[in-house]
Amino acid sequence: MKKISIVTMLVALVAVMAGSAQAAFTVGGENGWSLGTDGIVNIFGAYQTTNPLPDAGTRDPTALNHLLGGVVDGRSQQDQKFGIRVGLLPSIFAINIKAPTVGGIESNVRVSFWPNNQNTTDTRFETAPNIDNREFYYTAKGKFGEFLAGRALNLFQGQNILNDMCLFSAGVVDMSQVRGGTSLGHIGYGYLYTNFGPQFRYTTPDMAGFKVAFEIGEPYAISRNSAKQNIPRLETELSYATTFKGGSVHAWLEGIWQQDTRGTSAIPNARAAESHNTSLGIAPGFTLAVGPVGFNASGYYGGGLGMVSAQDGPIFGWNSTDAYGNTRTNWGFLVGTTFQATDSIKVGLNYGANHQNKTDAESALGFGQGVPKKCQEAVVAQANWNLNKFTVFTAEYILARDTWQDRKGQNSNQFALGTVFFW
Repeated sequence: MKKISIVTMLVALVAVMAGSAQAAFTVGGENGWSLGTDGIVNIFGAYQTTNPLPDAGTRDPTALNHLLGGVVDGRSQQDQKFGIRVGLLPSIFAINIKAPTVGGIESNVRVSFWPNNQNTTDTRFETAPNIDNREFYYTAKGKFGEFLAGRALNLFQGQNILNDMCLFSAGVVDMSQVRGGTSLGHIGYGYLYTNFGPQFRYTTPDMAGFKVAFEIGEPYAISRNSAKQNIPRLETELSYATTFKGGSVHAWLEGIWQQDTRGTSAIPNARAAESHNTSLGIAPGFTLAVGPVGFNASGYYGGGLGMVSAQDGPIFGWNSTDAYGNTRTNWGFLVGTTFQATDSIKVGLNYGANHQNKTDAESALGFGQGVPKKCQEAVVAQANWNLNKFTVFTAEYILARDTWQDRKGQNSNQFALGTVFFW
């Protein structure tokens, strides 16, 4: 039989895509190779009105993760905005390559590109929105379980975001940050962003519904003046899934551990040079479906975790530690419910919040570096209408609030209306 090359399959794939816009499909070769594609087109219109930032000069100047109004030179930004943009997920175009099964081992490669639909600058003539290469990995699966190598979604709080009803919608809309970014869902408002990262991962076979996964990942900077990240980041997940008559259950418990080494610091009362900061956290959760009703609850707790992205870096204000380099305690939760009213209509409601505690140094010395965040919370009301099995329209109302340690806060009312096409 004549061998069909990957190049030939790509040409065939392009021809098929040019001919019709059907659901996901696979192009196969006679020698056991196959190539398929999947993805989404995601676009939302969002309106946001935000009350002024209280006493902008006393807020923490390092808290760049202020997500409601944003801060520029100590002043709150415009309090009414409208934008047409992607939701929590960008649009996605993914290619999946399957190799022949040899010795009972299935091997696959996944490559995905995640473009934003909106402009990334203020020019209306821009035609090059940013594109993230979030996934590029291969897996080998057999009786031993599954091995993954490459860039993929991290384990810690991965299930928290994947089971949020806002995954394919907008949720909290962050129009104060880079225009090319996505909305937030409940990132920073119920869970931390797990991120996509280079990793090695092993997942056990299914054991009566139970699975255990272990990840060795690239380390992140935890402290403000991190000098060394020479210890791998370790993540793990224990999960259980089963079905019963009229419903299903999915539960998980995830964990993270990492250390980094601090360098010499000139910050007053800072930790000693060459001391360590540690990220250590757990993230439990579950989903329950009974007939047309769905429930979801998840949370996290630990130290050195941050307020927006797991192990916040400089982009999100270094909330893993205070200004003196001391590790913060971080915790949060998300609870929600959905109801499948008809075959094509589903409604949902959820509430989430992220918290961080003052460190002993901040309690003793006051807020010499500004007042840090205490809580970010949001409630989302959602309605979905499925036009067909691959097109959904979504409407949302979002009420979000940021509160600082001095109990002063800022509210935001947001509305989002959009559509997602799946293939």
